[in-house]
Amino acid sequence: MKLKWMLFFMWSVFVNAQLDKEPVVWETQLEKLDDTRFVLVFNATIASNWHLYSQFSNDQGALPTEFVFDSQGYKRIGEVEESLSITDYDKVFEMDLTYFNDSANFRQEIVLEDETLRSLSVELNYQACDDKLCIFRSETFVFSLDGTVDNKLLTTDAISQELSKALKLDLKKTEFLATELSSEDPTSNWNIFFLGFIGGLLALLTPCVFPMIPLTVSFFLKQATTRRRGVYNALLYAFFIVLIYGLLSLPFHFLDSLNPEILNTIATNVTLNLIFFGVFVFFAFSFFGFYELSLPSQWGNKSDQASGFNGGVGIFFMALTLAIVSFSCTGPILGSLLAGSLTADGGAMQLSTGMLGFGIALGLPFGLFALFPNTLKALPKSGGWMTTVKVVLGFLELALALKFLSNADLVAHWDLLKREVFIGIWTLISFLLTLYLFGVFRFKHEVKQKLGVARGIFAVFSLLFTSFLVNSLISEGNQLKILSGFPPPEFYSIHSTASDCPLGLECYKDYETGLEKAITANKPILLDFTGWACVNCRKMEENVWSDPAVYALLNENYIIISLYVDDRKTLEEEQQFNYQFSDGRIKRINTVGKKWATFQAINFQTASQPFYVQMTFDGTLLNVPIQYTDTATYKEWLEQGLKNNASSPKAQFISF
Repeated sequence: MKLKWMLFFMWSVFVNAQLDKEPVVWETQLEKLDDTRFVLVFNATIASNWHLYSQFSNDQGALPTEFVFDSQGYKRIGEVEESLSITDYDKVFEMDLTYFNDSANFRQEIVLEDETLRSLSVELNYQACDDKLCIFRSETFVFSLDGTVDNKLLTTDAISQELSKALKLDLKKTEFLATELSSEDPTSNWNIFFLGFIGGLLALLTPCVFPMIPLTVSFFLKQATTRRRGVYNALLYAFFIVLIYGLLSLPFHFLDSLNPEILNTIATNVTLNLIFFGVFVFFAFSFFGFYELSLPSQWGNKSDQASGFNGGVGIFFMALTLAIVSFSCTGPILGSLLAGSLTADGGAMQLSTGMLGFGIALGLPFGLFALFPNTLKALPKSGGWMTTVKVVLGFLELALALKFLSNADLVAHWDLLKREVFIGIWTLISFLLTLYLFGVFRFKHEVKQKLGVARGIFAVFSLLFTSFLVNSLISEGNQLKILSGFPPPEFYSIHSTASDCPLGLECYKDYETGLEKAITANKPILLDFTGWACVNCRKMEENVWSDPAVYALLNENYIIISLYVDDRKTLEEEQQFNYQFSDGRIKRINTVGKKWATFQAINFQTASQPFYVQMTFDGTLLNVPIQYTDTATYKEWLEQGLKNNASSPKAQFISF
């Protein structure tokens, strides 16, 4: 039943966006009993063939309806009362559930403790299902106790309507939006595939996986009745390894289809970035040998038992057993791949591409050695060198961990991890790695090893990289273009106080302010949808915008409006509002980032960054919007926009 419910849930999420109208429509009323006692009434109108679930329905099936009261200035009298419901067997969830058809009524009596209280809000969480799909909703209702506003969804009050309307631009020449121009880095998917493949190769060299290669291949070849059958089984085993790691990315595609902004929201969440930082440090110390990571042992035992089945089913579970028992070595690498994909603009698709590369690299040797078994003799023997590989990976995990701490610092504006501090810590990590490779120190449980040729070569490379980082700290200018996107931006420096815009350019971080400047200067606008934690945004600024010709075009001809979609700065109380999308979804706009992310979504139907738009101050688009691209393409794009601006009729603004 659990598997069936999981599949049903994923299907529901996938098709949720296809609803023409909301299956449950809510209306609220306020009944006044006396000066301090009121009844909050919630009436639901339910579409035909849909069920709204009771508060008391079995929570092992559909989610029960839930009311959340803040109870500030009042207290509840009893629990929420609900109208007559139906309890019947549900074929989808395969259990008895309690639900409503057609309509439902909920009532909550309250008594005021603070007689000056003028309004209160109630959060409602509910699920509704028909025989094909389910929807999940969270809505907030406001009740006015003095009758100054209607009791309805907060999104429909006058302030929210006005602020929502202000987000929508009156764009002209919108045919540019129907054209795609270099929307993403054309090599980004290949890059993430290559990084995943490299991650898989590194995982192969760890003590959890490497010794399994000759044992597993020999097992298939010896157990098969013919060599052809043995090769077939080994190739099938390799295929299942690729399949298993590819399937791990599927849930993120359902998240992406549910809300295109959700992966960006996850990736730029301060708390989550701090968690990633802690997890990566935890991973690093596991690679250093302080403790061992492992999944629950019963998972491996059950999978190992299932591998005894004959045919493809048994081989699949053998591959699953490998994935489980090797988690102590592959888990940190997969965690790096997951976190890196979430913070990239490709989101779920890049994660799948990276997982595919990882799985191919991990499964490829099993297939190749099955085809050419004599080459097994050429494999190096297991030994201390695999421990060295793990420790090196530990230092890499520490370096990656700092990126997530930097993301949190940038988004939250803590001003703690400035560019120089970040590079300084990376320099220290690289220096310690150099000392380790040269044998100056070793971790516990490590056997002292001689400085071989391979280890010596890597030690020299580590020393050169350390020198490169030191030079970037003491030299003027950006010496780290090759690492663009990892360290904080250049303007986030302990020495820079003049401008917090890229490369010292003049920019505005508020659309209205930038618009006023564009009108005054009579220049076109470059809308720069960006993010503090956006790697490709930093690459564009430090590698493309820094080009002298591109810099001159930006500096002399455009009013740059940089809108940070991941800025967690809270809006002033009077600027906060609820935005209701056309499909009924409700989004609370209470931070700067949410405002500009919604602004981008409703005007340009996209949620990825960087995203650049050329337009005049009256909303006339001058060119096709563009995203991550190369210097030549971006320069040509800017020049074409200026030509289109010169040939278009000048906008006239009339002052009253």
